[in-house]
Formats: sequence, structure tokens, C-alpha cells
Amino acid sequence: MEAFVIALGYILGSIPFGLLFSKMAGLGDVRKIGSGNIGATNVLRTGNKKIAALTLLCDLLKGTFAVLIALHLSPSSAFFAGFAAIIGHIFPVWLKFKGGKGVATALGVFFALNWILGLATCLIWLIAAKLFRISSLSALIAFMLSPLVAYGLLHLQHSTDKSLFLFCNVICLTILTTHYSNISRLLKGNESAIGK
Repeated sequence: MEAFVIALGYILGSIPFGLLFSKMAGLGDVRKIGSGNIGATNVLRTGNKKIAALTLLCDLLKGTFAVLIALHLSPSSAFFAGFAAIIGHIFPVWLKFKGGKGVATALGVFFALNWILGLATCLIWLIAAKLFRISSLSALIAFMLSPLVAYGLLHLQHSTDKSLFLFCNVICLTILTTHYSNISRLLKGNESAIGK
């Protein structure tokens, strides 16, 4: 059962909603514009905010459902199923393992594992996006702070289970890795602003 829910997590994560919705809306192949990414930020570059929002929602939900299914069928596999969904989004088998950067899917996983963690990460992203107007920087700030949020929850709930804290560290490193090109552009001062 563990192998099944992990595989299912990967399959759910690998559904390229950004590409599918863009093509269905007549916007063409989103991989051929902007960053070439299949995520919501790049879909937004088509100028269609509704399709970008739909992509964001569905990319988030596939992470959420991967964890919820695991919690129902094999609770001990929830973290693995969530991570598999994120990996599926980043390396989808259907697109020759060239997908998105995992931000929305990781956020969906956070919401399913602990809604407070998910909400806090989302709020940090929104505040950073309001301040800096750069999606990649906002994501980096939000996920770099997620282990601190998890650590705070650990103490608030008087728990000795550090699984969520450790998981957040793994996801933080994953998001940092997928954003290596963005980090380079940020350091050079030429990273694109949201909507451009």
C-alpha cells in the first residue's frame, strides 16, 4: 500500500495543468513563452489571469489530494506521498521530466499535512509578493521560513515529533534547488516582476 500511495502521489503531481489549461484556452504551448515553465507564474505571462489562477489552484490541490489519499490509505506514507507529488510536478514523466518548480504543489502538501503551516507559508508568500513584486523571491522567502513555522508549531503543540520540521527542511532545499536560475537572476538584479 505504501508503494501505491507514493506512486499515486507522483502521478497526481505530474499532471501538467498549466500546459493543459493553456492549450485548452487556445493560448498555445506555455513552455514556449517566458521561462518555459508549466507553473502558474509562467501561465500568467500569457495574459490570461483566469487560466493562471486555475493552474495555481489545481497545482496546489494535486499536492493536497496526494497527502489526503495517503492519510486515508497509509498514514505513515503521507510525507513520502507529498514529496512524490512535488517531484512529479518538477519531473513529470509525460513531459520528458521537464516540469515546474514545485511551489504551488508543495504549498498544497503543506495545507494537507498541517493547515496552519500551509496558511502561514501562503501568507508569507503573499506579503513578500506585495513587498517585492517578484514571484520567485516570494517563494524562496516563504519556503525558507517554513521550517521556522514548523518548529514554532512543534513547541506550541508541545510535541516531540519533528517529522514536519524535518520535512519542511527537505522541501526548502528542494525549492532552493529548483530556483537556482532565479537566484542567479535575483543576484544580478534582472529577475522578472510578477505579471511581466
